[in-house]
Amino acid sequence: MTDRATPTDTLDQTLADLAEDFDLLGDWEQRIEYVIELGKGLAPLDAADRTEANKVPGCAAQVWLAVSRDGDRLWFAADSDSALSKGNIALLLKLYSGRTPQEIVAFDARAALDRLGLPSALTRQRANGLNSMVGRIREAATAGLATIDSRRSIGRMFQVAHDFGVGAARLGDLIASRMS
Repeated sequence: MTDRATPTDTLDQTLADLAEDFDLLGDWEQRIEYVIELGKGLAPLDAADRTEANKVPGCAAQVWLAVSRDGDRLWFAADSDSALSKGNIALLLKLYSGRTPQEIVAFDARAALDRLGLPSALTRQRANGLNSMVGRIREAATAGLATIDSRRSIGRMFQVAHDFGVGAARLGDLIASRMS
């Protein structure tokens, strides 16, 4: 996976730092080279994570994106067989890895990428691939939110059961019967 240091900056601050880096670079050739350099810094992706399920559809190159959860945070690892696609996913991991699902879903990725000017510097196919990468990250975050909501609902059910004197074992039996 990626570096597991929990981000200390907000997504907006991380984006501002990236935008500042992009602004320091003059033309798009230098900016694309910077993105490629980001990709060279990605940790190698485990062979076990190079699966069809982790492939990001819609990319010009092969891109794999693996997700893991640690507590309330999502961690992403990725790789690509293209230097530019690998750089694009590295940039996204710099923004998103180690964030909570709520942070990811609330963040306007399209506006962020537009602020960097990245989509306009890419071919249509590469820009579509970048959007697919963002889509896959947001899907993981949305699934993470659903898990959190399910846990809260179950917690509420146990509280209500307790309030009405229904034992936890009986409530568990009721939940299991409803799910089967």
